[in-house]
Amino acid sequence: MTTYLVGSRASNLAKAQVREYLGSLRERFPGVTFTHRVILESGDKDRKSRLSDVPATNRGSAFSSEQEAALSRGDVDVVVHSLKDLPTASPPGLTLLPPPGREDVRDALCGSTLSGLRNGARVGTGAPRRIAQFLAVRPDLELVPIRGNVPPRLKKIEALGLDAVVLAVAGLRRLGLDDAIGELLPLDLFPPSPGQGALGIQVREDSTELREILSTVGDEAVHAQVRAERALLAELHGGCSVPVGAYAQTEPGGFLSLFAQVTSPDGTRRVSGTLSGPVGAPETLGATLAEELIDRGALSILDGCDRRHTAAGCSRPTRS
Repeated sequence: MTTYLVGSRASNLAKAQVREYLGSLRERFPGVTFTHRVILESGDKDRKSRLSDVPATNRGSAFSSEQEAALSRGDVDVVVHSLKDLPTASPPGLTLLPPPGREDVRDALCGSTLSGLRNGARVGTGAPRRIAQFLAVRPDLELVPIRGNVPPRLKKIEALGLDAVVLAVAGLRRLGLDDAIGELLPLDLFPPSPGQGALGIQVREDSTELREILSTVGDEAVHAQVRAERALLAELHGGCSVPVGAYAQTEPGGFLSLFAQVTSPDGTRRVSGTLSGPVGAPETLGATLAEELIDRGALSILDGCDRRHTAAGCSRPTRS
């Protein structure tokens, strides 16, 4: 019997994602054993610092570096990520496979509805994108930085005296916490992180047999969507702490529609756009829409990029 080691973060959500992914694989391949292995990330070890202050290694993020390093070393055979946590470029020798479908891409307000928030209400979120988007819609709000896994963030409503917190619908549903949702936030005002709701299935490029097995549960339509979103983020040099939201949808006739928005950190400026293109060329679609956003003024927002990220290798786009 062949055994493969599957790595993930230690959170309950990460474990739920692994169970979701392995469920269909075990049904299809009863002669293959998949064993789960937890890998601690720097972002999980340090839950007090601002995320931008948490160090990451090996070109990855605070929520993917150690897993990618373990995969490269051969300590595990495949890693199941939340795709939105992954940098847009994989380390040499690693590649992403088509995700097995996708959960709801939207963000949710938990504890209240948007219209139900009082003037000056305190809303918890540590994500620059969410902070910027809320300030654009409700500049009266006080955005309180919070970090942690999903259940602890929900508990901070009471613990910190918050009126609400913002969380991804996908994480809430995968943990069976649908009842905590006060409102599903509209995509036109609150576009999600590129890749939100999808799993990032990462393997070594030379794992031929394993890639064949895992490809049987991959969804090519979702793969095209997230490739377009991540291509846009890469073109905008999204490693910078610039709030970028994007989501793609498959359309009839073999087309893909991509919407994206860049919001200034204080919420006073928004640049957005929509573009459609062939489903077979998602990277071209993402890069083209990114260029259009730059033409419409996104470059001046990108100029406000956090210089600590610039020093780490993120440079803003230039125009010829």
